[in-house]
This record gives sequence, C-alpha cells and structure tokens, in this order.
Amino acid sequence: MAEFLVWLPAGLPPLDALLLILTAGFTSLMTATLGIGGGVLLLVVMAQLVPVAVLIPVHGLVQLGSNGNRALMTRQHIDWPLCRRFLLGGLIGAGLASLVVVQLPLEMIQLAVGGFILWMVWGPKPAARALSPLKTLFAGGLTTFFSMFVGATGPLVAAFVHRHSHDKMQTVATFAATMTGQHLLKGLVFSAIGFVFTDWLPLAALMVLSGMLGTWIGLNLLRRVSSVWFGRLFRIVVTLLALRLLWQAGETWLPRLLG
Repeated sequence: MAEFLVWLPAGLPPLDALLLILTAGFTSLMTATLGIGGGVLLLVVMAQLVPVAVLIPVHGLVQLGSNGNRALMTRQHIDWPLCRRFLLGGLIGAGLASLVVVQLPLEMIQLAVGGFILWMVWGPKPAARALSPLKTLFAGGLTTFFSMFVGATGPLVAAFVHRHSHDKMQTVATFAATMTGQHLLKGLVFSAIGFVFTDWLPLAALMVLSGMLGTWIGLNLLRRVSSVWFGRLFRIVVTLLALRLLWQAGETWLPRLLG
C-alpha cells in the first residue's frame, strides 16, 4: 500500500485515485458496448477529483490508452480511408489550437457542440449518408480544435461517424481509431506548450489497464447486442450527452440573461 501511495500525484487522496481507476474501467466498458459516452462520463468524474489545470491533458492521456486499446482489438473493422481523412484535418485543427492563447468561453462551445450533435443525429439525412472527403477533413479539424478546450468531443466525433453506413463493429472500431489519433494530437499539443505529464503517468497507466479490462468485457457484450438495438441505444446516448451540454450552457447563460 505504501508503494502505491508513493506513485500517486501529490495531494491526491488514495480513495480518489482508486475511484478514478475503477471509473476508467467502467467507462471503457460503456464505450465498448454502446460505442459512445465513456469519455464524457470519465471527464465528469475527473473534474470532481483532479485540479482544473491538469484535467484536460490527463483525461486525454487516459483516453489515448483506452481508445488505442479498443482500436487495436477491433482493427479489422476500422474504416481506414475515413480515419486518414479525419486525422489529416485533425492535424490542422491541432496546429490552430496550439496558437490560441486565450481560453474560449466554455458555454459557447457547449452550445455549439450540443446543438450540432442533435442536428447531425436527428436532422435530415442526405441521400448518401457518408460525408464527402472535404467534410470529413473539416470534421477532423473542428473536433480536434474543440478537444483542446472541452476535453471530451467524443459525442461530436461519434455524430460524424454515425453518418456513415457502418455496422455496430465498424462504428465502434472507426470511432476508437479516430479518437486515438485525436487524443494523440492533443497530447502533442499540450507537451509542446509545456505541460509535464510525468507526475500523472503512474496513475494514468493504472487507469489505462483498468480500461483495457473494461474494453474486453464491453466488446464481448457488444457482440451479443443486436444491430437494431445498438443503433437505438447509440442515438439515445449521443442525444442525452448533447442535451447535457446544452443544459450546462443554459445554467451559465440564463442567470445572465434574466439578471
């Protein structure tokens, strides 16, 4: 127990560290089973337990391990051409984000992302559901840029992936691959601007290991979920996450408007 405490970041209680490790496993199981949602839930829990200054980069580090493991386990189902176009745009978005020195208003991003998710999932669909290469490039750049300030853009990326005619395994695999690349770019940007991950690496590694177990369990559950029910659950979860973003933005804006 004493050796475990030595590896904890300074000031983080052991019970909080244990909660983070268990949450990483559960949220990975959730994402592997439903295709979405775990990253946002993990961010919510981490926001209650870790300093604000480290929240987004450390969350990204853990999600890099979780999504990378899930992408590796499902690599035969990944839509590689889509991922390449998406991550090319991601490089542009990451480059632009590294130049921004002023924190964008969180509530503005919440409104934009939440509204756009609802439109992508429930709005009118074009005859061909797949996005054009240019739009996929734009999606990669936009969501990668947002991820530097919001942390968990998984629902927005999932909304783009959902526009393509993928089965449930392709959806989970392609989503995992795109998010792996996005979190890798995020880590590079934060490293370039001076964030030091060293103190948080041991805890992040334990959270990734927990996430690997959760992913393995979740993928086995996924194979038992029918494609019809998967599609319904996927849309419901994404919609709830979008509504949560709009609610959070409203909590900030409404008092200002009414006051």
